[in-house]
Amino acid sequence: MSVDQGTPKSAKRDHGGGVDAAARRFGGTRDSWLDLSTGINPLPYDVPDLPASDWTDLPDENARLRLETAARHFWNVPKGAAICAVPGASAAIARIPLLAAADRVRIPEPTYNEHAAGFAAAGWQVGAQAGSAASVLVNPNNPDGRIWQAGDLDGALRVIDESFCDVTPEATLMDQTTRPGTLILKSFGKFWGLAGLRLGFVIGDPALVHQLSAGLGPWAVSGPALRIGALALEDQAWADKTRERLQSDAARLDQLMLNAGAEAIGGTTLFRLYDVANAADWQMRLASHRIWSRVFPYNARWFRLGLPAPDAWPRLERALA
Repeated sequence: MSVDQGTPKSAKRDHGGGVDAAARRFGGTRDSWLDLSTGINPLPYDVPDLPASDWTDLPDENARLRLETAARHFWNVPKGAAICAVPGASAAIARIPLLAAADRVRIPEPTYNEHAAGFAAAGWQVGAQAGSAASVLVNPNNPDGRIWQAGDLDGALRVIDESFCDVTPEATLMDQTTRPGTLILKSFGKFWGLAGLRLGFVIGDPALVHQLSAGLGPWAVSGPALRIGALALEDQAWADKTRERLQSDAARLDQLMLNAGAEAIGGTTLFRLYDVANAADWQMRLASHRIWSRVFPYNARWFRLGLPAPDAWPRLERALA
């Protein structure tokens, strides 16, 4: 069984972030570091002032319906598919393997390692072979940005993680959500840059979505998340403008890294993947400037960077000079 590219499922899984640990190792305080190890939009959606009732009252049904209606419209969810807001995509990732009897699941690697960990914890055999009872595709894939097609889906339970798909909406497999056994995950933390809000969505087979929702219990999503999520999903102009900016900034980062000796080999406009001679050396080089980056335990040449905020570009440029 392969979990996390060969990492035992009991081991700590590799992720972006970890700035506190970087500060302990290399010095400085958390606030003195520039974190480019994740794929989170550095210019998040502007959070408005919220009514006190969002904090003091139990989340209300109308607020949930407004959010899910906005999500249905934003992602053009087919009429026959169900939708459920969840407290972050990771909450759904941990529970989806429990929706079917444990068997064999196909998860092509490398990819986001929480899927394999979740299925393994639920007793599934995790591998890359076709003909499995379930399959998981991350679309676009993290970390290489691979785009999958409907024909790549396999098994009776088909999970499509589109946490990074909002930068390339044309790549969505949303039309597959009317097929029995199909679930699409959407994350609010990446494109909208509000990872701390802990908001995500599961879209697809009504029986599975309702089963998942029942397992999460009442009031799974907070009042502030319901309101902020609805406002953001209703703001199409912000989404359009943000996609244009991310495209420009990703091209700028690629050119900067090319000038420094790296080769762009994939990613999305929220994170870029580079081939370098020694990724650990590159991470150390940037860490000496208190800039945190992403390396991978299964490939010593892969080096990943997220986008800096507008005022942080000079700092990155100096570190790479």
